[in-house]
Amino acid sequence: MTEIDAKIDALVPAWLYLPDIAEMLDVEVTRVRQLVKEGQLIAVRRGENKALQVPAAFIQDGKVVKGLAGTLTLLRDDGFTDEEMLEWLFTPDPSLPGTPAQALGENRGTEVKRRAQALAV
Repeated sequence: MTEIDAKIDALVPAWLYLPDIAEMLDVEVTRVRQLVKEGQLIAVRRGENKALQVPAAFIQDGKVVKGLAGTLTLLRDDGFTDEEMLEWLFTPDPSLPGTPAQALGENRGTEVKRRAQALAV
């Protein structure tokens, strides 16, 4: 959980605060913090208050986007930092098309994971 730089902040279209995510997932805020601690979500400090926020694209239909946790694990195993993971997930890839984060939201996680694994080569 680190502060985010302007480049990555500009890539991510929308952010959610942890209490908002807790409400969307119908869980306590402590559970959302646990998901971050376990590496199933990425939270960064943003804004004037340096409050923890998570990309809105990671939450869909009251759940964490399918395939996100596995993709984050693959990237982390490849040595990616949280910032590098966010940059990779939100940088447009013409061959997908769109961003890996969009592809996850569209249930194209297999292709995203394949690309994440290819990064390790």
